[in-house]
Amino acid sequence: MSSEMREKCGVFGVFNHPQAADLTYYGLHALQHRGQESAGIVASDGKTFRHHRGMGLVTQVFSRDILDGLSGNMAIGHVRYSTSGQSLLENAQPLVFKYSEGDLAVAHNGNLVNARVERDVLQQQGSIFQTTTDTEIIAHLIARSSKKHFAKAAPDTLKRLDGSFALLIMTEKQMLIALDRHGLRPLSLGKIGDAVVAASETCALNAVDAKFWRDVEPGEWLLIDENGVQTGRFAPKSEQSLCSFEFVYFARPDSIIHGRSVLEIRKELGQILAKEHPIDADVVIAVPDSSIPAAIGYAAQSGIPYEIGLIKNPYVGRSFIEPTQELRELAVRLKLSAVEGILNGKKVVLIDDSIVRGTTSKRIVQLLRQAGAKEIHVRISSPMVRNPCFYGVDMPTKEELFANKHEQEQEMGRSIGADTLAFLSTDGLLKAVDVNLAETSNRCIACFSGAYPTKLYLE
Repeated sequence: MSSEMREKCGVFGVFNHPQAADLTYYGLHALQHRGQESAGIVASDGKTFRHHRGMGLVTQVFSRDILDGLSGNMAIGHVRYSTSGQSLLENAQPLVFKYSEGDLAVAHNGNLVNARVERDVLQQQGSIFQTTTDTEIIAHLIARSSKKHFAKAAPDTLKRLDGSFALLIMTEKQMLIALDRHGLRPLSLGKIGDAVVAASETCALNAVDAKFWRDVEPGEWLLIDENGVQTGRFAPKSEQSLCSFEFVYFARPDSIIHGRSVLEIRKELGQILAKEHPIDADVVIAVPDSSIPAAIGYAAQSGIPYEIGLIKNPYVGRSFIEPTQELRELAVRLKLSAVEGILNGKKVVLIDDSIVRGTTSKRIVQLLRQAGAKEIHVRISSPMVRNPCFYGVDMPTKEELFANKHEQEQEMGRSIGADTLAFLSTDGLLKAVDVNLAETSNRCIACFSGAYPTKLYLE
């Protein structure tokens, strides 16, 4: 397993554009950071579904010939990293089904915390599941809804779902866009002329030259068809509980979430970290790529020069796919290399966005030592991760988490070989993401605090 956290997936959809599949391809390419295991696109010309899914990156799954075969003026797409269900082609999305109303395609970013309960009920009613994902539950609920048509059955089904979901559901002629009642995952809307575009992040809207329209609200659904856009709610409007790690790590830095620049927030996280945990050092470096903005912020606030001390090889696969611990360690060496000319004889501040298991941090500190670093002071631009996530983020059990294996930061620092180690405070995180500290419910910080915004349905 990886020592890093992985976001579950990204979704992208287009309605009323003659090149819907091509636009979806480019949108998924922009969302590739949210999932690298599989990719898929379903397109419709108003009468027939055409779809293709495959294991691997977007560029590996789709060719020009395949895209040419996905004709239609509407499409939804998905990139996946599995947290619920195995990494198999059968679990790749969008999932496609046939039911009494016709064809149905579902693309889902998130995790349903009541999936086991709903699956048990559906199986008792005779439903036969083809995949191990919680996403398939949504299709079965729509098919078994007491509401006669998709336009009423889909919104009604949303009331039964609990947990996190940014959701795109498509029939031959209609598209439903919905966000869970807590707003745990991001979901934005854009327009290209008369075409409507939906994407997990605004960076994907930019990739297809779509003009940002607005964010989907928690508990809201939008139904788009030839008659235009209908909106409604399946849950009362309440406080947003967007995952705070979208700002820390998951989202691409050029995305805008709820009007806030992810890049600027990450710089501010670094600035606050420098105020909370200053150190005498010669150079500030980052673990590339997600920690670079925080390192720039730390350097600007502290006055310590920022340098490129670690180089990332963009052509090396992620270390979590290696089958043994020894091969995973070798993969880290292939993925990162230290710049001896920057580090030799220097007191180094190493900025990273998080520590999950601690194994990657330990290997990186070893790389810096071998490059001649005199002192290594690790600074983390998020609080200690002490609790697992149940909303679509791949995270270890509570017992496996690094912060729960050690009582003090000093002991943690020694365990990874650093001279010192310090984490951003929760108040510092909330300040950077513009949250009133007396009203923290509009950001999910459960992995730090243990206060989950939903019921967990744990056995």
